Amino acid sequence: MGEWSFLSELLDKVQSHSTIVGKVWMSVLFLFRIFILAAGIDNIWGDEHTNMNCNTKSPGCKNACYDRSFPISHTRFWVLQILIVSTPTLIYLGHVLLVIRRENKLRRRLEQKLDKNGMVKTPKYSNENGKVQLKGALLFSYIMQLLFRIVLEVAFIVGQYYLYGFILMPNKISYQEYPCPSPVDCFISRPTEKNIFIVFMLVMAALSVLLNLVEMFHLMVSKMQETKRRSSVPIPPEKMYCYNKPNHNSSEKDTLC
Repeated sequence: MGEWSFLSELLDKVQSHSTIVGKVWMSVLFLFRIFILAAGIDNIWGDEHTNMNCNTKSPGCKNACYDRSFPISHTRFWVLQILIVSTPTLIYLGHVLLVIRRENKLRRRLEQKLDKNGMVKTPKYSNENGKVQLKGALLFSYIMQLLFRIVLEVAFIVGQYYLYGFILMPNKISYQEYPCPSPVDCFISRPTEKNIFIVFMLVMAALSVLLNLVEMFHLMVSKMQETKRRSSVPIPPEKMYCYNKPNHNSSEKDTLC
């Protein structure tokens, strides 16, 4: 679990800057994907190459059959998938931390002081506790990392089929190219157990895509409701100004309604 602790700490920081659905996605990633891999799936999966038995002892035939069937081990493929799918979220975290650092610096330097234009500069995205609001550039960054996560998850799901040529683990693999002198059958160890893990990881990837789509829909609905709520709030009378066209022959000024 030690090699995953650094990534887990980074992703844990993202939870405080995510929506409710985003926190559920993090839980799915932690509990059902990272934890399964960190718990020692390599020990459960075993060495595919060593445990593969072929009906020939021809030198190099077993290696060629394994290399053709498994360009990359399933466990290493899943590790690569988690790391790449998590990358857009880590980039978003970097953006959030940059915004928080910039606005904390603004608070210390200005603290509600007037700038040269006479306007009050206040932090736009975060509060004193470091809690950010998803709007403007941060909202765009958050939506983009959701889109990239969806694209990457779908690419890995489709890529898994094209990489191995099958979804479920077959009981045997036939190979008849060089250096095998004749058609050879290689038998895979514990295919049913491995199929359970393959189906489980595919379901988790599909669930991740679904959660990302739900989160995008949740963001759109919440922002539309927020915009509608703001437009329905009347402007207080004390903030409304009566504007009169300037009269150069009169000393009257704009008055407050």
